[in-house]
Amino acid sequence: MTLDADTILSVRDLKTWFVTHRMTAKAVDGVTFDLKRGETLAVVGESGSGKSVTSLSIMGLLSRPGAIAGGSILFRDRKERVHDLAAFGPKDFRKIRGREIAMIFQEPMTSLNPLYTVGDQIGEMIALHEPVSRSEARSRALEMLRLVEIPDAASRLDDYPHQMSGGMRQRVMIAMALACGPSLLIADEPTTALDVTIQAQILDLLRRLQEQFGMSILFITHNLGVVAEIAHNVVVMYGGRVVEQAPVNDLFAHQRHPYTKGLLACTPNATRDISPDGERQALYSIPGSVPPITALPPGCAFEPRCKFALKACREAPPPLVSAGVGFSRCIRSAEL
Repeated sequence: MTLDADTILSVRDLKTWFVTHRMTAKAVDGVTFDLKRGETLAVVGESGSGKSVTSLSIMGLLSRPGAIAGGSILFRDRKERVHDLAAFGPKDFRKIRGREIAMIFQEPMTSLNPLYTVGDQIGEMIALHEPVSRSEARSRALEMLRLVEIPDAASRLDDYPHQMSGGMRQRVMIAMALACGPSLLIADEPTTALDVTIQAQILDLLRRLQEQFGMSILFITHNLGVVAEIAHNVVVMYGGRVVEQAPVNDLFAHQRHPYTKGLLACTPNATRDISPDGERQALYSIPGSVPPITALPPGCAFEPRCKFALKACREAPPPLVSAGVGFSRCIRSAEL
């Protein structure tokens, strides 16, 4: 197994399926992307697009009947060894999860244990992966709370999660995730449950910690406004597949897939949303809804909602082809 020297994560033709005696749900169906050292790759899409299942596949956190059905997930650890995470078992994942790869989730209240103080939970993460005493783990936990800029960290060390605000709990989750200095951080909708002001603070914190630790970030979101703030490259998913991939500036300047155009049009814009006569206009929404993963159309998954669709779009799934400086899964990408 080999990786480009600048690549820390390489997902190739990943297939994650949920198979029961009644049906097969291809939640992730042939996803491919690379993440470079020290960079942030945003994976964008509506609920049901497969972005969170992709992240859970990388972390080995799939619940039954979900399982990786094909493809590879090559990961370079801090000792420059390359592993195929798609072939890992539970014991293998326990060795690297939290130490080499860490994850923060959308709602910290359901991720933190309500029965333990935040200091104990951060300390437990450290003690799990490093040979430290209880007092050393507690001291490191205090350092992490200060690192994520929790005010009066020494007194908050013995707080329980319910005693903290949503923004503070998310900072605790970030402190836990970074406690062992992972080289890859997966952030699954980490700011969605927070108000706009706190969102901006958390994004700024992640940027500064990324520079300090030199880590790579896989950022899962449905919000293109957040993507503009933090990402270097963007992968857009729909129906379990990548439909567009490009550097962030190029994606915002020129979208090569109708779905990406629709997502961007849905993003509130203070100038665009005011009509020439000063009236506030209704926000745009993509017509229709994401089809169930068990009932995707035979051609392009986005075709039923696409105003650019042709007859050929209904006949067979389009391939992911080169488009500008990125890639697009649209037969009309050159016209967009």
